[in-house]
Amino acid sequence: MTTSKLIRQRIWERLAAVALPDTRFHMNFSEFIPDFVDSVLATDRICALPAYQNSKFAFIAPDNSLVDLRRRLIEAGRPFVMSSFRIHRGFVLLDPADVPPGAAQYAAWLDGMEHFGKPVTLEDIARRGRFDLMVTGASAVSVDGVRFGKGHGYFDLEWGMFTDLGVADDSTAVIAAVHDVGVVEDKLHPSETDILADLIVTPTRLIDTHRRMRRPRGIKWDLLSKEQIAAMPPLAELAHLRGIA
Repeated sequence: MTTSKLIRQRIWERLAAVALPDTRFHMNFSEFIPDFVDSVLATDRICALPAYQNSKFAFIAPDNSLVDLRRRLIEAGRPFVMSSFRIHRGFVLLDPADVPPGAAQYAAWLDGMEHFGKPVTLEDIARRGRFDLMVTGASAVSVDGVRFGKGHGYFDLEWGMFTDLGVADDSTAVIAAVHDVGVVEDKLHPSETDILADLIVTPTRLIDTHRRMRRPRGIKWDLLSKEQIAAMPPLAELAHLRGIA
């Protein structure tokens, strides 16, 4: 078993004591990144950061631990993009102007995003401009910013698509939200597709990773099968735009 798999398994065992079950996947952490006890305190820390306060257009992952962050963005009138489950139906834009008063909490949930959000293509996203903030949940994050989620690499793919389009780059702030039990004190060597976080936010800590390595850019097409590309409409769209498929 690889080091990342060993760490992920170890953290999943710890997470069981603090994680909140998902309505579909219960406590199967290989299928979702859970919300956790006191995640609202982690959200408080994110909202106190200049990277959040100065943000005008963000990408927020669909993780359960980020529901309260999505609610606060809606109430603050700030639009953001979120991916659908496993990116199988692409991306959704949530414009707070489309959410009636009192509905922000529902709109922040995945079902609410389906109701109030609008499906957008990569070209739609590119026309709106750059992301100045990207926030993802995680099961675990090492102190140097290497994230461990479900093990499928969806955030890395999203980053690859966005950097290919030019709506994100190495200067884009990347924040990872995780429970304290998910902070891995070891420093790890990232893979060629790992997207390192700049900041790690927990209910009790703010960790600056002091990232010195550049993040990868674009999609590593040779690591994907035709079936994987076809299963994700944005990947298929980008492959078509680049003359790959």
